[in-house]
Amino acid sequence: MRALGSADQMAEVLDAAVQAGINHLETAPAYGPAEDFLGRALQRSKHRPAGDWVITSKLLPGLSLEQGQRQLHGILERLQCQRLDNLAVHGLNRPEHLLWAQEGEGRALLEWAMESGLVDQVGFSSHGSQQLIAAALDLELFTFCSLHLHLLDPQRLPLARQALHRGMGVLAISPADKGGRLQAPSAQLIDDCTPIAPLELAYRYLLSHGVSSLTVGAAQASDLHLASQLAHRGGPLNAQEQECIQTLKQRRGHRLGAELCGQCQACLPCPSEVPIPELLRLRNLVLGHDLIEFSQERYNLIGRAGHWWEEIDASACDACGDCLPRCPHHLPIPQLLADTHSRLKATPRRRLWS
Repeated sequence: MRALGSADQMAEVLDAAVQAGINHLETAPAYGPAEDFLGRALQRSKHRPAGDWVITSKLLPGLSLEQGQRQLHGILERLQCQRLDNLAVHGLNRPEHLLWAQEGEGRALLEWAMESGLVDQVGFSSHGSQQLIAAALDLELFTFCSLHLHLLDPQRLPLARQALHRGMGVLAISPADKGGRLQAPSAQLIDDCTPIAPLELAYRYLLSHGVSSLTVGAAQASDLHLASQLAHRGGPLNAQEQECIQTLKQRRGHRLGAELCGQCQACLPCPSEVPIPELLRLRNLVLGHDLIEFSQERYNLIGRAGHWWEEIDASACDACGDCLPRCPHHLPIPQLLADTHSRLKATPRRRLWS
């Protein structure tokens, strides 16, 4: 989704990916010219991984059967391939999306894709709630999932472990950029993770939990250098890695003190529908590791990214106090939300895909 200057740029990234030991390409029609460039690059590439590429693409929820059939044929045409290894529902984020896949036109589309031989397996990506993801896993309709799994936001790891236990593939969505812009970390975060680079620690953290694929948004060959280094470094965390993660947590806790939000979700539901844990998570990152640029970017996307991100910011809190008796840590939640808004509200920026 990032090597979008030309098919030549995409081919350069593909060749570097082979050298790094990568064999899985994940794309989507929503990523501008990515599929077209990828298809052309695949035809020109002189190098392929052992066993060939595993290719995943995605379709947005809500399509009719006819629309989905037409779009799947378009994907195959752009990629210049006869079939897809994996087809995912792109953004199973709301209950109506789940219903569409479970019993609506989406169910018919996914069944047709499998029965036609155009797709080997179907799955989903989700930016939705943990409850929604759990419900999707329980359907036993999907054989892989793509989730937000991050060193600095491990809330969905129990869901990932549940999926892995069921034999599903689990792909971590953007552990670098959406994980805290770890490709360009703050000086404080670098110090908190020393002697291991934050991104390396984040990748190793996920691999140690058995996550089967990590997405690496490469715009150029050099972006795959770390992936190449970690190609054969799965398995449990070593003593140094464990110590770094423990130090990271301790320093965050020390800096936030009694104002650290533990992300337990007990404060929900909010009568004003404020996504309290998610907003206080951003505050944790600002005060805990000085990730101000990332947190401001995420905060100012609220209400501007549809169902891909939160739609209500901290200014909607009317200090009703409904959440206060439910918080096991007795946090002054309305005051913390007001502080979050004051720290992070800024001029909105354009998101990558909008």
